[in-house]
Amino acid sequence: MKKSLLLSSLGGALAGLLVLGNVATSADLKIGIMVPTTGSEATYGKDMENAINLAAAEINKAGGVLGQKIVTMTGDAACDPQQATSAASKLVSADVTAVVGGYCSGATMPTMKIYGDAGIPMVIPAANSTKLIDINQGNAFQINSTGFDQVKTAVSLFEAKGINKLAIVHQGDGYSEDLAKLTREKWTAMGKEVVAYEVVNKGEQDQSALVTRVKSKAPDAVFWTAYYADGAMVIKQLRQGGYRNLIAVGDGSNSPKLLEIAGKAAEGVYCFSNPTVEYLPAAKSFHANYKATYKQDPDAYAALSYDGMKLMADAITRAGSTDKAAIIKALAATKEFTGIAGPISFTDKNTLARSNFVILVAKDGKWILNK
Repeated sequence: MKKSLLLSSLGGALAGLLVLGNVATSADLKIGIMVPTTGSEATYGKDMENAINLAAAEINKAGGVLGQKIVTMTGDAACDPQQATSAASKLVSADVTAVVGGYCSGATMPTMKIYGDAGIPMVIPAANSTKLIDINQGNAFQINSTGFDQVKTAVSLFEAKGINKLAIVHQGDGYSEDLAKLTREKWTAMGKEVVAYEVVNKGEQDQSALVTRVKSKAPDAVFWTAYYADGAMVIKQLRQGGYRNLIAVGDGSNSPKLLEIAGKAAEGVYCFSNPTVEYLPAAKSFHANYKATYKQDPDAYAALSYDGMKLMADAITRAGSTDKAAIIKALAATKEFTGIAGPISFTDKNTLARSNFVILVAKDGKWILNK
């Protein structure tokens, strides 16, 4: 692929955006990418951006969409609501036809009003807080299962492992707090006990006070519902502090980076995850192409991000037009679109019509499917 990321020169309204390939012309189809390319979750964001761009390149090689070449523009959401809002406004000013992206739910939520008010169709590959459902103006479509599905997966494991007393730790953001709250509600409704419900600050290095509080409650399991960078430190310090019972993490921590940072402390940790490339037979070709293009393996949200761009192109083709309302209507009508991460259909709330969650376990420094 002979492509490069350039700082856009389309004027002040596009400052801070990255454009794939040459400057877009009126004959091109402009698609926005909304991911964190800076900050603690930039590894995930860059992985998503790579996968989306790879899909766009394949679509362009096959003739484009309705005879138009896709040109992508990346807005850095940084997993920060304020920066995400600014980036979304710039994408709208750039007159993108559609947007593919959304990783951190807390940063995705404020952008949904911006895209909704502009009538811009959006496919969200990763962000899955149930709060997104309530603020959706009908233009955004989630292709990762929601927190409701993740909670079902989590409690099924906890039950199977004989857990009764659960400690839940989150970071107060839109994603981790939502998952923590839903888990607490489900677990207590089942007659079980949440003995600790903790919130910690993002980026905090010393978790000794948390470890002391959690250990004092003697939980059978600890469930970390936030992201991998801080999750790795929490796991490490829990084990160093002598906690030996089950530890589980949510899909915000399914990156191999968690295992690298936590080291041996991560051994035996469970993870509730979206389908990743390693376990998807349909993703073999994608995996090879991704590695050949970017000289690295795809990460946790590559498959869904790739599917997101392919789905958007398919919806525009079915709409037979780049009219935004027509594209939204085509997305809503999607039935069993064949993605490498599995078939895509939507509920009447624009959420994935099936659960895509799997359970992973850390073994010898790698995530493997729990059997």
